[in-house]
Amino acid sequence: MSSSGPKNPSRRIFLGALAALPALPALFGATKAQAEGAADPLPSWNEGPAKQAILDFIRVTTDSGNKDFVPLEERIATFDQDGTLWVEQPMYTQLVYCLERVPAVVKARPELAHVEPFRTVLTGDFEKIGKLSLHDFEKIAVATLTGMDVETFQAEVKAWIAEARNRRWNKRFTELTYQPMQEVLTFFRANGYKTFIVTGGGQDFVRVYSERVYGVPREQVVGSALGTKFGYDKAGKPILTKEPKLLLNDDHAGKPEGIHLEIGRRPRAAFGNSVGDRQMLEYTKGGEGPRLAMLVLHDDATREYAYGPARGMPDSKIGTFTQALYDEATKDGWFVISMKDDWKRIFAFE
Repeated sequence: MSSSGPKNPSRRIFLGALAALPALPALFGATKAQAEGAADPLPSWNEGPAKQAILDFIRVTTDSGNKDFVPLEERIATFDQDGTLWVEQPMYTQLVYCLERVPAVVKARPELAHVEPFRTVLTGDFEKIGKLSLHDFEKIAVATLTGMDVETFQAEVKAWIAEARNRRWNKRFTELTYQPMQEVLTFFRANGYKTFIVTGGGQDFVRVYSERVYGVPREQVVGSALGTKFGYDKAGKPILTKEPKLLLNDDHAGKPEGIHLEIGRRPRAAFGNSVGDRQMLEYTKGGEGPRLAMLVLHDDATREYAYGPARGMPDSKIGTFTQALYDEATKDGWFVISMKDDWKRIFAFE
């Protein structure tokens, strides 16, 4: 029986090793890079008090020999979404979704075309749309977020979030998550913490993409929640229909209330970026033992946005970070994360 390859097994191994030699430098280089990356769980962070606070918190709370050790079942960390995990300017992503859904709603209900605020939205004039009142936006939200069964709503959001793009970067909204905060989420989970999104945004909306985008299971999303009504479709299938009834306004004081209602434990760590997160951080820091409270300050107009009005930056109705909040953070031992100074990069695509 003949063979086209070397007859000596040892010779085959030797020849294979020779063939691999040119690739060895690249292999060793990749291994070294991987090792260096593994040594720093927060590679997108600059060295400084904010990064060190996160590293120290995880170190002391997960060391069974440390007096500040936190049992596994108590390791809860909560994260606001808009402005903390992804871009919120110049308009909340869910509000963009609602505005873009208006034409479909008007097509189904033509009478709305002549009624405000729908008439203004249909003009596409962003300057006029920006002047609509909070009550107007509530009308838009009710019209675009209710009246359908939950599965239909989830399918519509899933299709929209897969294609919709932010105008400034021409990137999908789900690509505009903050890479440094993604690293924090991963780091906390690697050390036994359950990570929860606690958002003023719609709970059902965020649950559609939270696991894919943040690694946060839908059952670990606490958000503003509308009511549902049980019933049957035309074929007799049991369904839940979304109703214009607010069950939980998960903002300001609603955040700790929602945490108690849906999580049942006081967080050990909490991350936010605005006055809407103040009570969540106060509630977190109010517990016994080691606690970590952090606020993202948007102070990088070049790479993202700069708004406050803390530290003399422009005021904003979206993600408002007042000087009073900044002063409270300083007084009570919260850490303020400077986008400009603490983050080497903001987005993964940089």
